[in-house]
Amino acid sequence: RDKSFAKMDMADFRLVVDVHLMGAANCCKAVWPHMVAQDYGRIVMTTSSTGLYGNFGQSNYGAAKLAQVGLMQTLGIEGAKHHIHVNALAPTAATRMTEGLMPQEVLDALKPEAVVPAMLVLAHESAPTRTILCAGAGTFEAAHITLTQGIHLGLGADVPEQLAARLAEVTDRAGEQIPQSGAAQGTNEVGKALAARV
Repeated sequence: RDKSFAKMDMADFRLVVDVHLMGAANCCKAVWPHMVAQDYGRIVMTTSSTGLYGNFGQSNYGAAKLAQVGLMQTLGIEGAKHHIHVNALAPTAATRMTEGLMPQEVLDALKPEAVVPAMLVLAHESAPTRTILCAGAGTFEAAHITLTQGIHLGLGADVPEQLAARLAEVTDRAGEQIPQSGAAQGTNEVGKALAARV
């Protein structure tokens, strides 16, 4: 169902979101009470580089796959007290759908079994939680959703112009953090606002 967003029917958009996001949510909902009852669990979401970084013609798939990461983040927080670890894996592997799209040499390197070690680590008893691993062709990377230090500009009428002029400071990745929850954004913002008053 790949099409540019301009040409995509919203029913196709919803269908892909239902399969990838709601499918994951329904599976998690089914196992969650059992994991809570046994005070232990491991969940591995199958996300995608399309969700993490985008890909032309796949707005529906990308939206659903990044939404899985948001689900992972929250379930990881909620599951912590019950030793439920929730992670995400972005695999790159040859499938029936990729046959004929890439040279055979590339397809041979992208054997599905080359992704398995990442899945095993994310599902293991000693697994991390809220980790996004990328894997393909025997190569493993980690993806992060980070928050920069940012700058405080206040509420003046010229803040849009100041922000535009200083956007490089806002997006500077030096000192960025991987927040433990969404509250980190507000804490950072209020902290800078209060510090600016002094």
